[in-house]
Amino acid sequence: MAKVLITGSAGFIGFHLSKRLISEGYEVVGLDNINDYYDINLKYGRLNESGIKKESIQYNNVVDSSFSSNYKFVKLNLEDQENINKLFDAEGFDYVVNLAAQAGVRYSLENPQAYINSNIVGFTNILEACRHNKIKHLVYASSSSVYGLNKSMPFSTNDNVDHPISLYAASKKSNELMAHTYSYLFNLPTTGLRFFTVYGPWGRPDMALFLFTKAILENETIDVFNHGKMLRDFTYVDDIVEGVKKVLENRPVGKKEISDPSSSVAPYKIYNIGNSSPVKLMDFITVIENKLGKIAKKNLLPIQAGDVEKTWANVDDLISDLNYKPKTDINVGIEEFINWYKKFYSVN
Repeated sequence: MAKVLITGSAGFIGFHLSKRLISEGYEVVGLDNINDYYDINLKYGRLNESGIKKESIQYNNVVDSSFSSNYKFVKLNLEDQENINKLFDAEGFDYVVNLAAQAGVRYSLENPQAYINSNIVGFTNILEACRHNKIKHLVYASSSSVYGLNKSMPFSTNDNVDHPISLYAASKKSNELMAHTYSYLFNLPTTGLRFFTVYGPWGRPDMALFLFTKAILENETIDVFNHGKMLRDFTYVDDIVEGVKKVLENRPVGKKEISDPSSSVAPYKIYNIGNSSPVKLMDFITVIENKLGKIAKKNLLPIQAGDVEKTWANVDDLISDLNYKPKTDINVGIEEFINWYKKFYSVN
């Protein structure tokens, strides 16, 4: 079976994708720097779930999983070009899924350099390593944030995305441009995935579902921005993973002429992966309240800098090219998250 490098494998989506590909017989090497952007105990918890013990992890040393013969992990920074190249040379990857990045729209207002280091310098190192090692397909995480000031709904990959409103979004748009360059110059097949508000078990503590659940259970007030007048295309993590897997196995082929911004004469493609069913933030909170059996104390606030009011994914290309559309209802997804949260944090 093919060998895949998954960067960001101690992260939310990377953890779930690693488990899925391992279960289907792929040989997987996970990479993560386990930074402290959020609680590292959650990251180590994810790794432990995959059979990677905290005490066995050392920088730039590959560790074998105790649970699976086809999973290994290495702690490494994307910015460490020398050791990234050594890893590619040693492992002989067929495919790469680059999910590692400095995440968070709001944090980019506080620490912009982290986004340049990880999302620009780090991604350049991945592109270079893929180029020189003849990787069959590079799949990488973009974001719905790239749509920025776009007012046309639903967001389509045919739309212009030249007006981002956060450095995080700008870095993701830059990744798409960088990938196209490598696809064109070096015939490297690349596919960018614009994820829409991913949620589910093992999710990030800085995301709304995690923040709201924790606060409600602890009888604390939740901050509701834009006075709750937000629409989000919440997408369950298993649906994201299914989309990534389908994309990974379908390399893009250059077209004779460019018909829209999401494709090219080069082997390059962009997809939205979203539920294509936006939900009002207040309705999202109501579902959480119903599942917890507790009413949230709400602090209504103005919209935050860098946030957009609405997200809504047009997934027509995903349907036509891959016969796939995310479909998990928020009632199901939120219940799965809450069940995990209570178990992981020993909440009665």
